[in-house]
Amino acid sequence: MFNRFYRNRYGYSRWDGTQKIEGIDADDILNALADDYMEDGNLQQALKRLMRDGIQGQDGQRTMGLREMMERMRNTRREQLNRYNMASGVMDDLREKLEEIKKLEREGIQQRLDGKQPASHSNPSEQGNQQGQQSQRGEQGQAGQQSQMGSQGEGQMGQAGQQGQSDQGGAEGDGLTPEQKQRMLEMIAKRKQDFLNGLPKDIPGQIKGLSDYDFMDDQAREKFNELMQSLQQQMMQQFFQGMQQSLQNMSPEDIANMREMIRDLNKMLRERQQGLEPDFDSFMQKHGQYFPGVNSLDDLIEQMQQQSAAMQGIMDNLSPEQRQELQDLMDQLMGDDRIRVDMMELAQNLEALAPSDQMRTRFPFRGEESLPLNEAMRVMGRMQQMEGLEEQLQEARRLENMEAIDSQKVKDLLGDEEYQSVEQLKQLMKTLEEAGYIQKKGNRWELTARGIRKIGQKALQDIFNKMKRDGFGRHVSPFRGVGGERTDESKAYQFGDPFLLDLEKTLMNAVHRRGTGTPVNLTKEDFEVYRTELTTQSSTVLMIDMSLSMVYNGCQQAAKKVAVALESLIRSQFPRDNLYIVGFSYMAREYKPNELIELSRYDNDRGTNMAHGLMLARQLLARQRSANKQIIMITDGGPTVWHEEEYGWQFAYPSPFAEQQTLLEVQRCTRENITINTFMLYDDHWMVAFVNQLAQINHGRTFYADKDNLGEYLLVDYLNSKRKLVS
Repeated sequence: MFNRFYRNRYGYSRWDGTQKIEGIDADDILNALADDYMEDGNLQQALKRLMRDGIQGQDGQRTMGLREMMERMRNTRREQLNRYNMASGVMDDLREKLEEIKKLEREGIQQRLDGKQPASHSNPSEQGNQQGQQSQRGEQGQAGQQSQMGSQGEGQMGQAGQQGQSDQGGAEGDGLTPEQKQRMLEMIAKRKQDFLNGLPKDIPGQIKGLSDYDFMDDQAREKFNELMQSLQQQMMQQFFQGMQQSLQNMSPEDIANMREMIRDLNKMLRERQQGLEPDFDSFMQKHGQYFPGVNSLDDLIEQMQQQSAAMQGIMDNLSPEQRQELQDLMDQLMGDDRIRVDMMELAQNLEALAPSDQMRTRFPFRGEESLPLNEAMRVMGRMQQMEGLEEQLQEARRLENMEAIDSQKVKDLLGDEEYQSVEQLKQLMKTLEEAGYIQKKGNRWELTARGIRKIGQKALQDIFNKMKRDGFGRHVSPFRGVGGERTDESKAYQFGDPFLLDLEKTLMNAVHRRGTGTPVNLTKEDFEVYRTELTTQSSTVLMIDMSLSMVYNGCQQAAKKVAVALESLIRSQFPRDNLYIVGFSYMAREYKPNELIELSRYDNDRGTNMAHGLMLARQLLARQRSANKQIIMITDGGPTVWHEEEYGWQFAYPSPFAEQQTLLEVQRCTRENITINTFMLYDDHWMVAFVNQLAQINHGRTFYADKDNLGEYLLVDYLNSKRKLVS
């Protein structure tokens, strides 16, 4: 029984990328673009702005727009540029690691001399043999022939070291006294210290020297080997993403396979340059392990270009001296001359097929934090991918084509929230089409009749939501009566009432009178029937001022919205009523509801031809037999256009001729029992005087409203005049 206490419990937390965003539905999408669409009647532009700005759903769910995504991405890029230092960071990181290795080696040498570290080799003489062999390769040349010593022990060490006679050195070493062994160890230690001190200052020179050096300290040796493996992997991965082994750890067979792969790749790229169709499938069967996730030659070229561009981006941030130093290091790490030549050809082929200038952007890093080479390549790669993604987002905005955006790249670079938004924006058109709100004609999308009705309902809902009322039920007077539509209220039946029986209350009345038991006997006093509303049938012409001043004063959108809302109200609540819409500026004409919703500011013209508008409205109402006929006129100014027999329609502001002809039309409407209610959106003395004359002639009402409350005034007035409940 305790389940009911926990059934509707909810938890709230900050977005962390794991929560699921429920989809924005078609109604949310249409509501989001309704106002924008009604402003200029251009569905394509409204959809474009919706993609740009995003969508706010009714339940608070939000789909991010393209503009916010681009802003977030730019902020991320800006943070990276302000955080990292590429100009010296990469080389400084390598120097720090080399200094750490040399420090470990010096400390290890000193510990050996102090007897605190176990020997890396079996005895000093064996160390001497190996060191002597190595000194001929590296240490001898750089340390200044330090194996030439004057004492007998030194001569033996020099002979063992320079000539590499390990057997003799080992035999002699076995017969050395502890003092002689210590002296030999000191000689070896001094030679190694001198070698370390004599290493070149440039990084390639240090790495070359240490590559030929036999470390005394095991930890220093291990650190150096790790550094070499890491550098070689990074150097190869600038082209081959699947390269997991360093060159020095490759077996001869592995190296041969890699040479073959590079040669086959160069052959395939040359064939592409020649306009041939390379056998990509065969290539991937042999060498696919180097290119994970690649499905075509174009994908392969793009992947290699991106990897290479990351390294080139780092190079571009270095000084000429640093750039040459890093290039020398890469050449040295390559090791195998044949691979180096093949790699140079590969770079040339890639440049021919996909010029690096197309992806080459200099990123001005200005931060303090240094990065190792692998992290620098990762950061540079992300920066370049963000730039490419920004181009996709801009293209999507320009061409209204969300399919141009790589959703997975959005997820990788920005996060799950942005990914969800992109996926929802991609489904935007499909969602509207499946809901029946839009349809495609040729290359353009347009609203269906259902979509137009939905926008009308949205306009109506917006207006009533602003009212401090609960809905239609409050827009009635306190009269009850016969005829019309049934309400939810009931009353005792009286002769003449429509027999809309409230069965439940009728039976309860009988039970209350006679108590429980069956059968239940009914009398005429028990009967209760539902009350009814008297709903009058009327015909209305909504006259909308479409002069340029309505645009300049910001009133056009409000007038258009209330017209759409009134059409929706009449269609849904009073389907027997008739509604016509007339727009007037220099001339007047009738508009159908679907035409009205597509009107833009460019349809407005100079002039306020009220006379022509009233004449057209009167002619439309003459077709109907309704007892209740009215004209609702929305305007922000007085009449400025009149008609002359010889010259046709004329324009002037202000114009007594226009006023005179307009008031004549008002008289004709009055004689035909047509009420004119005027909604004024602008208040000046000339207009007030004219409207007062109009009201005196017609006995209609005048409302002075602003654009923000026009809808409330007009719809409430319409409802008050429509629903009269008679007792």
